[in-house]
Amino acid sequence: MQPVDFTTLTATCSELRAQWLPARLEQVYQRDRFTVSLALRTMKGRGWIDLSWHPVAARICVGDPPPRIPDTFTFSEQLRHQLSGLALVSIAPVASWERVIDLQFAKRPGEPALWHLYAEIMGKYSNVILTAQDNLVVTCAHQVSAKQSTVRPIQTGQPYEMPPSLTDAVPSLSESQNRWQSRISLVPGQLKGNLLKNYRGMSKALIGSMIRSASLDPEQSTDSLNPDEWQQLFQRWLYWLQCLENSKFHPSFTPEGYTVIDWPAPENHNVGAVPPCPPSDSSSVQEILNSYYTGEINQQVFAQLRHQLTQKLNNVLAKLRLKANTFKERLQQSADADTHKSQADLLMANLQHWEPGMKSISLPDFETEKPVIIPLNPEKNAVQNAQALYKKHQKLKRARIAVEPLLAAVQEEIDYLEQVEVALSVLETYRNTQDLQTLAEIREELIQQKYLDVPDYRSTDKNAAIEFHRYQTPSGFELLIGRNNRQNDQLTFRTANDYDLWFHTLEIPGSHALLRLTPGTVAEETDLQFAADMTAYYSRARHSEQVPVVYTEPKYVYKPKGAKPGMVVYKQERIVWGRPQQAPA
Repeated sequence: MQPVDFTTLTATCSELRAQWLPARLEQVYQRDRFTVSLALRTMKGRGWIDLSWHPVAARICVGDPPPRIPDTFTFSEQLRHQLSGLALVSIAPVASWERVIDLQFAKRPGEPALWHLYAEIMGKYSNVILTAQDNLVVTCAHQVSAKQSTVRPIQTGQPYEMPPSLTDAVPSLSESQNRWQSRISLVPGQLKGNLLKNYRGMSKALIGSMIRSASLDPEQSTDSLNPDEWQQLFQRWLYWLQCLENSKFHPSFTPEGYTVIDWPAPENHNVGAVPPCPPSDSSSVQEILNSYYTGEINQQVFAQLRHQLTQKLNNVLAKLRLKANTFKERLQQSADADTHKSQADLLMANLQHWEPGMKSISLPDFETEKPVIIPLNPEKNAVQNAQALYKKHQKLKRARIAVEPLLAAVQEEIDYLEQVEVALSVLETYRNTQDLQTLAEIREELIQQKYLDVPDYRSTDKNAAIEFHRYQTPSGFELLIGRNNRQNDQLTFRTANDYDLWFHTLEIPGSHALLRLTPGTVAEETDLQFAADMTAYYSRARHSEQVPVVYTEPKYVYKPKGAKPGMVVYKQERIVWGRPQQAPA
């Protein structure tokens, strides 16, 4: 993930100062353990500024409104207590070429600052620290004890100290090319490495884009550059410094991540002339940063959460299937109960054929008259052997009565979890925020069903709308497919009307599908086939060639009393064979 460097931080603060100063702080909300959001109101509108101390995604930028779930973090509560109602009057770096921003709060614009909120955007050492006028730390996102750092501990009640000063050279427009070139090439090495370690404000992303814009290779040695190539690179260097000085940035996405500098092509200017900075673009640095880091973090969270849920489901299902097999074996044994009773009856009817010491006896069956061999205990007489067989019959019969409901309950759990498993299998990769929200709902469902134990669990935003999977049939009808069990229930029992058709794979775990029809319309065969194909695709049998799919009217679909989410029964169904391989991508 691309970190926020000095150039990006300068660009975002330049925009924030132009758009959000002065502003009134209305609310503080902590999204997660790494991000706090400040609700600001100006004469032009209201918005949220995110301050993040994430170890790989620390940033400050305008973000999306937070979810409508309770904020239970102590840090945000302390900020809310001290800063609510005050005016944000300054967003300024604490020192040149430092990635520490001072957000100053006063009673009203023009008055001295009462509070300083320092946002330290420094990779894994990032932090957000609140101090009063006396420069004492009141609260911080992450406290650092003397044991953790002897260089710079951060504790409440202690004076705030700046991070250790950098010792690298300061980039300057007044520096000559000869001095700049000699500093970089003094010790021969990789071009990108020498730039990175000789000047402040550098980052791998900035250096890489700067060197590539000069048609050079970041990996090449400084010894391999000719005078024209040094000239081209120095022009990019001056261009970058001019953009910083004039606060002229051009944010955009790149294959590697993003950039806030629009590097000119080599052929667009004369050798020796520094191209002018481009005019400010309509694209916002805030939008670029919010989109990039939200997507990257969501992708990480998605992968971790999906792995966690998949592992948990696999473990629970393995235990349940083992339990089900045990119950099935006991039922198989119980199937012999009637055999023991018939053998006992046969023995009691033929007591005269028994002789002392017999280990088995062969008697003709009552109906078929075929010989039946009955094993005997030689230490017992015929009556005692018959009584033992009757006793075994009763024991196996009682076992069957006890085991059958247990097996049914376990099988019901297996069916439900296999339904959840299908919803997870469809979410193979992260594509958008709805995928992450779908996973969060699955996790919440498993917590509510007592399959997951999360002590510090925070419920998801019930008002966050997740769209169903939406498709259009050949005739133009809308096909809705649920993403998880919560959506399946919503689709079947809230969204469906009397004119729709409900689809589901026959005795195969999968999503519910709803073909929306209006009064007076009839679905063609192509529409039914399309719906069946898509229903089969969103099922456990998605890799099969043909899958039986049932469809019926929603009024014939019922949820049994006490059934788990997504579990239904239906009647008056018809069958169409779905072809998941034919489903459109």
